[in-house]
Parts: sequence; C-alpha cells; structure tokens
Amino acid sequence: MTISTAARRSRRTLPTLLTGLICLVGALGTAACGGDSSSQEQPGTGLLVATTVSPITSIAAAIGGDRVTIEGIVPEGTNSHTFEPEPQVAKLLSDADIIFVNGLKLEDPTLELAEANKKPDAQIVELGTTVMPESDYIFDFSFPKEEGKPNPHLWTDPTYAIKYAALIRDVLSERDPDNASTYAQNYLAFEKQATALADALRADQVTVPAGNLKLLTYHDAYAYFAKTFGWTVVGAVQPKNFSDPAPAEVAALIEQVKAQGVKTIFGSEVFPSKVLEEIGNATGARYEDTLRDDDLPGAPGEPEHSWLGLMRGNYMTMIKGLGGTTTNLEKVDTTPAVPDRATYPQ
Repeated sequence: MTISTAARRSRRTLPTLLTGLICLVGALGTAACGGDSSSQEQPGTGLLVATTVSPITSIAAAIGGDRVTIEGIVPEGTNSHTFEPEPQVAKLLSDADIIFVNGLKLEDPTLELAEANKKPDAQIVELGTTVMPESDYIFDFSFPKEEGKPNPHLWTDPTYAIKYAALIRDVLSERDPDNASTYAQNYLAFEKQATALADALRADQVTVPAGNLKLLTYHDAYAYFAKTFGWTVVGAVQPKNFSDPAPAEVAALIEQVKAQGVKTIFGSEVFPSKVLEEIGNATGARYEDTLRDDDLPGAPGEPEHSWLGLMRGNYMTMIKGLGGTTTNLEKVDTTPAVPDRATYPQ
C-alpha cells in the first residue's frame, strides 16, 4: 500500500544524523568535541524507552519529559497494522529499558521482535490491553470477533489517552522512583490538557445539526471515541484485510450513506481513497480527505506535532464537515505542557 508522498515528507524535518565525534581528553578530564555538547547529553536517569506509533510516542514524551530518552519505531504515515519493523529496530529493542506498545493485536510483528530481543530486566507494556477489560473490546466490520483482534484505536478517545498517560506514569515511576514526582506533575499537566480537549469537543459537537454525528471513514479508528461521545460509526472503507473493498461492499456503503443521510465522508491525508470519492459522487456527500489516524500534523518540535494537535485537528475536521462550528476547539492550546524530546522515525 502506498503510504506517503514526497510532498508530505517534505513538511517534516529530516532525522538528526548522529556521527561519531573524536574527543581529546586532557589531563583535567575535560573533553574537546565539535558541536554543542549540551544538546547531546541525555538528562536524568538515562532510561531508554521505545514506543511504537506516534500518538503513543507523543503521550510518553509528555509524561517522561527530560527524564527519559524516547525513541519511536513506527514511521509516521505507515499502516501500523501491517508494519514490519526493519532489522535495525532489534538493536533499539535490545537496549530499551521499557517498551510501550498499544497492544490489542495492533503491532504483533514488533511485539514478537521485542520479546525475542529485549534484555532480561526490560519491560514490555501493552497499554491498550492493560487499561481496557476484555468486556469492553469492540469488534466490528474491520475487526470481526471471529478473528480475535479487537479494534485497537483507543487513543482517538481522550478518556483512553488519559488512561495511557496514567499507566506510563506508573511504569516510569516504578522504574525510576527518584523522578516519580516529576512524572506525576507531567501527568497532571497532560490530563488537564486532554480533559480541556474533551470538554471543548462536547461543547462544539452540540452545534452539529441533530442526527448528523455519523462517521464514514477510510480507516476504522473511531469506535471507542464514538461510544464515549455519542457518535455513530456508519462504516469504514478499509475492510478487515486492509485492501480495497469489493464492489459489493462499496455498493452497500453507498446505500447506507443514502439511507442515513450522511453529509460528509472522511478520507485520510496519508491514504488517499478513490473509493470514498466514488461514494461521495454517488451519494452527494462531501468528501473530506484530511483526517489522520496516527500521523501527527506538522514537523517534530512544532506545537501541532503532538497527540493533542492530532486529535484537535481531527475533531475540528469532523465537526465542521458535519455542519457544526468549532469555537471551543479553536481555543484549545496544543502547545505541549512538557517539551517533546522524543525521536520520531521517518
């Protein structure tokens, strides 16, 4: 599957290239090296944390702050369901002290690689699998129950993002009790921002005309969000095997869109969909192609390049597309309370 374009990649900064520096150590133990040595020092405990998809990397960065080193694994704009880690990822996983994955069967190849390569005292933490009881699993058209893989997209719901942050706080505090108070403070700051986002969403969604809170998306990423906030997921164009839908499936979606009066159908900026365009043309629904699932907007280091920026942008896109206004969401500050020092793979 084509996952990104050169134009999309050009909006991001190139990853920092780490080169070896030859240092001359004098008799007093000082080192003379090229470059800014302060920017190369890893502060705090030196815990190395590996993460998978970018929303999880962003949430972990919000909690860990400058006390840990965080390195993401799944490049932005990649289909995380089908992602196969490169061999060099094994080195990161063998060095990491903590490995945060979403779980819920989202990153099985990465999880298997982690289990095979992690050091004896390293922790693998499946965030979604831990915070969600099996009784709350959602199985649907893209994630049928008979295949045993529940919908894994908890992070599109702020209430679950807060639970992820709390679990990350607890794990970091257990491994690094000297900095537990910092992780607790960082969590409170994240919880405050995520709660403000959820409150703004609830306030703005009431401006959507009655009966319009219906989602037809390219990817089935909003099931838990819809349950929490009272929306209806009509369907997703990407079926369970992540290939293009069969003609019969497209015809069924067209009839469903007509029957339910769906006003806008939402495609992905990263995964353009001719099928959604066809459905829009056949039904008269507007096709909006800027929704994102786990691809953070902007470039690393910019305020919008965060879980908060991702979800605020998505909520505004959905509410405007369905006829509402986003007065409250526009006021939400997406600047991370804790500077994001994570490494995001390209």
